[in-house]
Amino acid sequence: MLALLLAGCAEVTANGPSMFGTSPGASGESAPGGTPATTGTLATDRATETREGASSSAGRLGWTDCDGGFECAKLRVPLDHDNPQGEQIELAVTRLPATGDRISSLVINPGGPGGSGVEYAKAARLLFGDEVRERFDIVGFDPRGVGGSAPIDCLDDAELDAFLALDASPDSVQEQEALAEGGRRFAQGCSARSGRLLAHVGTVDAARDLELLRQALGDQKLTYLGKSYGTFLGAVYADLFPGKVRALVLDGALDPAASRVRVNADQAVGVEGALRAYAADCLTRDDCPFRSRTVDGALKEVSELLKRADAQPLPSEGGRKVTEALATLGVLTPLYDRNAWPELTETLRLAMDGDGTLLLRNADQLMGRHEDGTYSSQTEANMAVNCLDGPYPAEPSAFAKAAGDASSQAPRFGPYVMWSSLPCASWPAKPTFIPGPLVAKGAAPILVIGTERDPATPYKWAEALAKQLEPGVLLRYVGDGHTAYSTGSPCVDEAVDRYLLTGLPPKDGTICPSKG
Repeated sequence: MLALLLAGCAEVTANGPSMFGTSPGASGESAPGGTPATTGTLATDRATETREGASSSAGRLGWTDCDGGFECAKLRVPLDHDNPQGEQIELAVTRLPATGDRISSLVINPGGPGGSGVEYAKAARLLFGDEVRERFDIVGFDPRGVGGSAPIDCLDDAELDAFLALDASPDSVQEQEALAEGGRRFAQGCSARSGRLLAHVGTVDAARDLELLRQALGDQKLTYLGKSYGTFLGAVYADLFPGKVRALVLDGALDPAASRVRVNADQAVGVEGALRAYAADCLTRDDCPFRSRTVDGALKEVSELLKRADAQPLPSEGGRKVTEALATLGVLTPLYDRNAWPELTETLRLAMDGDGTLLLRNADQLMGRHEDGTYSSQTEANMAVNCLDGPYPAEPSAFAKAAGDASSQAPRFGPYVMWSSLPCASWPAKPTFIPGPLVAKGAAPILVIGTERDPATPYKWAEALAKQLEPGVLLRYVGDGHTAYSTGSPCVDEAVDRYLLTGLPPKDGTICPSKG
C-alpha cells in the first residue's frame, strides 16, 4: 500500500505523468488523533527568513551534452538550508535549449511527489508546441530525494513488493495490525537507510532549491509549469519569493489549506467519480466487459472483483499474485487519462476472467516498478515528502475511523486511500509545513487550472488555490482526466501558451469546453 501519488509516472507520455498522491493540507482543522493544524502559510520561522531579500548563494551549472539534443548538469544545494555552508547535495538537471529567440528557462515539474522532472523534460517535444520551444529552454530537475537527486531509500525491492501488496483496506483486527506493522517497518527502513535526508525533503526545501536553480540558470524571474503536486511546489515558491515570479502555470491544483484527512477523502471521491464516468461511457460500447447494463450494476461488479482479490489473490503471468491492494491500483491507474479508458476495459475483461496480469502491469507503472523487479525512488520519495508536508493522525485507530467515514462516498477507493498514509503516523521526522493558505502577495499573475472531473485533484481545489493566491487567475476545463494542458484541449493549450509567452493570463474564470 502507498499514499496515492499525484502525477509523476514511470512512463512519461505526451500527456505527462499519471500518478496520484496524498497532498498537503489542513486549515485550522485537526487531523484525527493528531496535532491540531495551524492556519497560516509556511510553518517555520525560516520561511520568513527566506522571503524577498534573503541571502542565498546559487551553485553553478556545468552543462554537458546528453542524448537527443538535451544538456545535463548538477546543481549543488545545501542539505539544510538553515546551514548553507554545511553538507551539500547535488540535484540532477536537464534542459532542451530554445530553438530561437530565447525569453528564459521554463522549469517544469510533473508532480508526485516523487516524479522525476528530468524524465518529464525528455518529453518536451511532445509536451510543448514549436512556439514555446522556440522561446524557452525547457528545464527539468529531480527534486531532492528523487531520482538523480540524493534519492530516498527505505526498503529493498522484495520488501517493497511485500509492502505494496499488504491489505490496505483491512476488515479485521489482524489485518489492521499487519498494516500498522508494515507502516512502522517502512518508516524504520527510511530512517535506517536515509536518515540524514528525511528531515530535509519537504516541499519547503524543494521550493528553496527551485530559487537556487533560477539563480543558477541566470533568469531574472521564474517561468514554471507544475502539474498536480507540482502546483503545490509552485505555490510554495510563489509565497516564499513573490517578487521572483514571471509566469507560473499550476495545472491540476492542490489546496494547501485542506486538512490531510479531507485531502484523502476528496481524492477517494474523485477516483470514485472517475470510475462512475468510465462505467457510463463503457456501457455505450460493444466491448464493455460488464454484465450489468446500469452504471450502479457495473460499479458493483468492480466491487465484487476487488473482494475476490481480497479473498484469493489473482494469478498473473510471471507468477506474482495480485492482491486487493494491487488490484485497486490496477483499476485506478487508467482513470487518470480518458485516453487510457480502453486499456481499463481490457484490464477488467481479463481480470473478470481470473487473470490479474494487466491489473499488475498498471499497478507497477504507478508505483515505478520496472520489469526486472527493481523500483525507481518515486514510491519512497512520495511517502517521505508527504509525511513532511503536514501533520497526520498519530494512531491507527484514527485511520480506521477515517476509512470508515470515507467508505460511504467512495466504497471502492475510500478505505484504501485513507489507510495509504499510515507510515506517516510513525514517521521519524517532524512536518516542515503547517498547512494553510498560500498568498504570494505582490507576485505577477499566476494561472491556476482545474479539470472538472479530475480524479486526483478535484476541481474545487483549483478554485480554492486561485482564491487564496492574491494574483491567482482560474481557468476551468470541462473534461475528464488528470490535468488539462497538453492533453488535447486547444482552448487550454492556447491560453497557457499565450500566458507563458507574454505573461498575460486569460480572464479570471475562463471556461474551456470539453475536447469531445
